[in-house]
Amino acid sequence: MKLDNVIAVRKDKTIYRDGDKTIKVFNENYSKADILNEALNLARVEETGLNVPKIEEVGMVEGKWCIVTDFIEGKTLAQASIDNPDMENEYMKLFVEVQLKIHNQRCALLTKLKDKMTRKISLSGLDATTRYELSERLNGMPKHIKLCHGDYIPTNVILNKEGVPYILDWAHATQGNASADVARTYLQFNLKGREDLAENYLNIFCDMSDTPKQYVQQWMPIVAASQMAKNKPEEREFLTRWASVCQYE
Repeated sequence: MKLDNVIAVRKDKTIYRDGDKTIKVFNENYSKADILNEALNLARVEETGLNVPKIEEVGMVEGKWCIVTDFIEGKTLAQASIDNPDMENEYMKLFVEVQLKIHNQRCALLTKLKDKMTRKISLSGLDATTRYELSERLNGMPKHIKLCHGDYIPTNVILNKEGVPYILDWAHATQGNASADVARTYLQFNLKGREDLAENYLNIFCDMSDTPKQYVQQWMPIVAASQMAKNKPEEREFLTRWASVCQYE
């Protein structure tokens, strides 16, 4: 494997292209269990028939763990929207269409979303009363088994040369309630300071899926608390406000 063509750099990983392959190389301190779980998630999602990069190999390169997948040549929906601002609304509709296709799938061996959220709430750093209220709300939400991406944002959807959308980065995939997945996407837009895109996304999703906006909003304190488990100081104040259960009553 050649590591001389960097296509992306993240906090704890570097992504390379080697011909028709993508090589995601993780830092030495990255959890081996998390790497293997990400690869397993992708292999399981691959079996649903969704357009995802096919996994080719999990191994070591230069003493670091890596995941090798097909390289999907194209442009992310985020970049396409920047390059064609007059098409922004159409790209957002496509973004939602792809998410709805994800939610129509079942992947029975994935981690349950509720279990993951429960762990994240316990690690949020919120006071005991707020954690209890959030846990009670989570336990009262309808129990679904839909495939949820967990980090569904426009940079994780690539349009290939034929315009076919492919979905990347399944590290956070779970099975559960699709509206939790929607609430997380809405939160991610807001964390990037794009309240306009957040509202447009939510309106389009609720319209296309015939989902009441209030139902998605019930998940917002829960997903905010789960995001707090990442312990990013710059997000703390914003997420603490969102994690207030009474705000959405």
